[in-house]
Parts: sequence; structure tokens; C-alpha cells
Amino acid sequence: MEEVTNVNKQTNETPSEPGSGESKDNRNEGFCFTDMSLESLRKLNEKFIKEREWDKFHSPRNVLLAMVGEVGELAEIFQWKGEVTQGLPELSEEEKVHVGEELSDILIYLIDFASRCHIDLPTSVVKKMEANAIKYPVEKAYGQANKCTDYK
Repeated sequence: MEEVTNVNKQTNETPSEPGSGESKDNRNEGFCFTDMSLESLRKLNEKFIKEREWDKFHSPRNVLLAMVGEVGELAEIFQWKGEVTQGLPELSEEEKVHVGEELSDILIYLIDFASRCHIDLPTSVVKKMEANAIKYPVEKAYGQANKCTDYK
């Protein structure tokens, strides 16, 4: 739980080891997201929707169903590919761009859905990570992929 609650307020980074500044797992070495808040993305999407007068179509149910459809479109890219590794070297550049587009659609709908349900997504994520840290204690779950009930 210390890992989750020890979020650096300036950089929004969560160090994997106190004071280390670097991850024990280097699989994502060299990769990071652009530092943009979910709130700025929410505002950008809200403006986009209002400019087109689409708000009347964006009920929570409709947004949820649209998001589920986009998850299906993302899954379709990976259908019949077998296992793929980090960085997606098995996919063509065109397919990688397509993955980014579908992920963007999913994120846009997720943010819109959370907003319409009045769920503060960043706060909810932190609370969920804290709960997961209790359900999956490092000393019991490390290197395991068991259900949380196996760690009681």
C-alpha cells in the first residue's frame, strides 16, 4: 500500500522502491506517457461534444455501450495473432497505429462515462490500488497469478 500512496505530487510518479527512482522491472524502460491529466482530456472531450451538440446522445448507457464496442474493435486487431510481446513487434506499423486509435477511443469513452457518472477516476484508481495492495500482499502474491482468495 505504501507504493500506491507514495505518489510524488509534482510528477505523478509512483516509485517502485523508496528512494530508488527506477523500476525493478525494466520491461517498460524508455517508455512513459505524456504528462497530461485526465481532467484536461475530459475538458477537451467535453468541448468536442458540445461543439457538435452531441451531448443529448451521450447518456451513461450509450457511452458505456460505445466503449464496449471500441474494446471489441481493439480485440479484433489481436484476434488470431497468438501471443504478442511488449512493444508489439509482431504487429505492422499500421496495426500499431490502429491499436493507438482504438485505445484512444476507449479512453475517451471511459473518461466521458466516469464524468457522466460523477466518478473522480484518478481518486477511484488510487483507492482501488490501495484495496488491491491489501488483497494481494507482495509477500504472498509476488510472482503468483492466483485469485485474491488464495492469499487469505
